[in-house]
Amino acid sequence: MNIIEVMHDSSLFAGWFSNPSWSAWMTFLKALFGLPFDEHDAVTYQRCTQRQTSPTEPFREAWLVVGRRGGKSLIASAIAVFLGCFKDYSEYLKPGEVGTIAIIAADRRQARTVVRYIRALLDIPMLNSLITRETQDGIELRMDCYDIVIEVHTASFRTTRGYTLLAVISDEIAFWRSDESANPDKEIIAAIRPGLATIPNSLLLCISSPYARRGALFEAYQRHFGKDSRVLVWQAASRVMNPSLPQSVVDDALAEDEASARSEYLAEFRRDLESFVQREAVDACIVPGRAELPWNGRLQYRAFVDPSGGSSDSMTLAIAHYQEKQGEPTKLILDCLRERRAPFSPDEAVCNFAETLKKYSIRKVTGDHYAGEWPRERFRQQGIEYESSSRPKSAIYTELLPYLNSRRVELLDNPRLISQLLDLERRTGWGGRDSIDHPPNGGARDDLINSAAGALLAAAAPKKWIGIL
Repeated sequence: MNIIEVMHDSSLFAGWFSNPSWSAWMTFLKALFGLPFDEHDAVTYQRCTQRQTSPTEPFREAWLVVGRRGGKSLIASAIAVFLGCFKDYSEYLKPGEVGTIAIIAADRRQARTVVRYIRALLDIPMLNSLITRETQDGIELRMDCYDIVIEVHTASFRTTRGYTLLAVISDEIAFWRSDESANPDKEIIAAIRPGLATIPNSLLLCISSPYARRGALFEAYQRHFGKDSRVLVWQAASRVMNPSLPQSVVDDALAEDEASARSEYLAEFRRDLESFVQREAVDACIVPGRAELPWNGRLQYRAFVDPSGGSSDSMTLAIAHYQEKQGEPTKLILDCLRERRAPFSPDEAVCNFAETLKKYSIRKVTGDHYAGEWPRERFRQQGIEYESSSRPKSAIYTELLPYLNSRRVELLDNPRLISQLLDLERRTGWGGRDSIDHPPNGGARDDLINSAAGALLAAAAPKKWIGIL
């Protein structure tokens, strides 16, 4: 059976996909698997791909740029189940070998949604007899002479290596964030390609709402959209793929925040966002292998702390100094980073941070206005004066940028710090004023870079305390 027959069979998936509102998705599936088109399909295909020639053979790689509430996760799950249950891989898998269909999700919450869909689609008489084992992250299937695992991974280039991959479906790839990598989308795609290479009819499918004009999704869009390429790129607004979504939902979102809504529902890459700093500039500032610098009694240090209540965000501390050499511009040196990741005891974190400050002969630290007097009182009890900052973090980042671009900063080789720095976005507000902050989606963090930026800028002006609100 081909995938369209499976979708429309009353004993299989028709209960989910028989509604005419799935028509555009049926056209996409026909294109993806090289199935014949009718006139309606040809019109939809041209509209969503800007290609004039209908496909005649399956694609091994496809990228979908589709608005929110368009049905992406359910379609991804259906494709995974179809590949696992209705495709024959006996020519490529040895007896006893396990083939993996990996669905990579942005986070655990998104992963659980996809797993629920997969379990529901398999919970029919014709398919549930294939299930040999269920885990929290996926389902194992027994075919005639080989096994298949359909499992969900969260975005990590480390955990996607070492598999024989029949297919990889990347869900919401534009919003992948990672503590271990500043470019998780590109590095994960690079890591999985070798696992797909040994299966001639393998599939790489990346489905996402769009976001900024950068990353793997945007690069694929630039290279292949509207071109007769062997890589399919499909772009469609939410209501094109899901006409049952009320127009009023889209209209209300556009009225509230047009730039965001055009991305969320019209599937347009945002033009009001850009990276705060380029990767090349940051790489030039990193001192490879440097985790920390010891105290030097001849130096004057400055410190910044980003407090937290201990339940969700990290509490961080950064220490920095400036370096002057005759005939050379002043350099800002990051000496030390400390992070207590949630959950933790705030009082214990203050005590530990105070010990670190004293090792660097620091008796005064700058921080934000978090929790009113609490940080001031707790640090005072440890013999450290806590001074609240008076400047917004956007201003601090803006002042730090020339130092970064001119390679006048030495950063520690800390992947979480670098990832947070590269995640920072410059966005234009309603009044034309720029703001710099971490992305609002995907669980991005800025605890380490907040502290580091505050300490570095304080070191740049040793007679003044400069910090972050």
